[in-house]
Amino acid sequence: MLFNSIDFAIFLPVVFLLYWIAGSKNLRLQNYIILAASYIFYGWWDWKFLTLILISTLIDFIVGVALSKTDHPLYRKWWVATSVVLNLALLGTFKYLNFFIENFVAAFSFFGAEIPIGPLQLILPVGISFYTFQTMSYSLDVYKKKIEPTNDFIVFASYVSFFPQLVAGPIERASSLLPQFTTPRSFSYSHAVDGMRQILWGLFKKVVIADSCADYIDMVFASPESYYSSTLLFAALLFPAQVYCDFSGYSDIAIGTARLFGIRLNKNFAFPMFSLTVSEFWRRWHISLYSWFRDYVYFPYFFRSAKRDIWRLIKATFLISALIGFWHGADWTFIIWGLANGVYLSIPILMNSKKRKAEFVGTNQFLPTPIQFIRMNVVYWLIAFPAILFRADGMQGAELFIGHMLSFSGELIPQHVPQTFLLMYALFFVVEWLGRNNEYAIEKTLSDQPAYMRWALYVVIVFLTGMFMQTYENPFIYFNF
Repeated sequence: MLFNSIDFAIFLPVVFLLYWIAGSKNLRLQNYIILAASYIFYGWWDWKFLTLILISTLIDFIVGVALSKTDHPLYRKWWVATSVVLNLALLGTFKYLNFFIENFVAAFSFFGAEIPIGPLQLILPVGISFYTFQTMSYSLDVYKKKIEPTNDFIVFASYVSFFPQLVAGPIERASSLLPQFTTPRSFSYSHAVDGMRQILWGLFKKVVIADSCADYIDMVFASPESYYSSTLLFAALLFPAQVYCDFSGYSDIAIGTARLFGIRLNKNFAFPMFSLTVSEFWRRWHISLYSWFRDYVYFPYFFRSAKRDIWRLIKATFLISALIGFWHGADWTFIIWGLANGVYLSIPILMNSKKRKAEFVGTNQFLPTPIQFIRMNVVYWLIAFPAILFRADGMQGAELFIGHMLSFSGELIPQHVPQTFLLMYALFFVVEWLGRNNEYAIEKTLSDQPAYMRWALYVVIVFLTGMFMQTYENPFIYFNF
């Protein structure tokens, strides 16, 4: 079920009313309603894949209970290894098996040996990369004794399948989300209003900006040989904005929806477009994924060795950069994209450059200084060029696109750029800049003004969202991962 669909527009208020009316004084019933709604939400796409999320839930629930009953080091390692192996096996089968088969066959073909094995007809289950990491982190944290395991299967299943963040995050840690399913929740009007406001801004980002970008970018990437190099460059520069508005729009809707049910999810984006360094950009982008790899791969790898010099730090950086790329998709384009960003992240390490504080984006300034403006644009361009690999249809598609883009053919002005969209695009970045110190851009916009001015803003956003709404449902980009 898509957030930007009629189905969800009906589903959400029904679940909301049922949750607060029928379950207002019964925590257990609230959790049952959340669990049932989450399985309906996920099963709306394909009921058969509910089996997978149930299997993943059972694996880590059993592992958590087993870990709580033993302090024997060998048994504990065996149980946590069971969680990691089985979860990665599920993820690897559906997401990466064909990639390994194709590369295995290609490697033998290179030496003249033909192996009669073809790709399997597998469908990638929506959200599998997210919920497997979420359940796996639970077992790892229980193993490290960072959290106490739960013996309540309904609570644990609700944590795993909570529908607002089920299919595209944020990837929530059990230490943050799980206790919220064991704590009584009561309706808060202010939290509900705040949630609706964040949902509204998320829909605006998705429908008005991301989907409009998608129409243009899809057209250009489909046949790059048909357009001027300036048009290809413009499409390449638009793509990070499309992904940002699409994915952070999803996160805003997820976080806002959770607020309606008295649940707080963690921030997943911190205005990365205003970053002054590439390192800062990635600390602000998809925060839940990058913190997951930092805590469960980067730190364990780096601190495992007594020799913690600059070269081990760089190796750790390239390791998680490649893994994050591979997490996004089973194609060499994603791995190379990840490694390209690894190069960016390694340069400050080699230069022994100090990290900037993540909360800095021109604090207490109405406008960025000229130097800050230039740096923000340089960072954006540096991010945009490897992202061509992220967007292109395989290595051949990336080579074709980059080759035509660097041919410098045709006129300097990009083709077919709609002026209305450019106006919305500029308006969006102005609003984001002005609201950059909040949890989301319009959280406190006009908060010190009369109510009619705030409502006028909301009406304008609703009107623009309706005006740009397409007649067909446009899935979120990260549903593919």
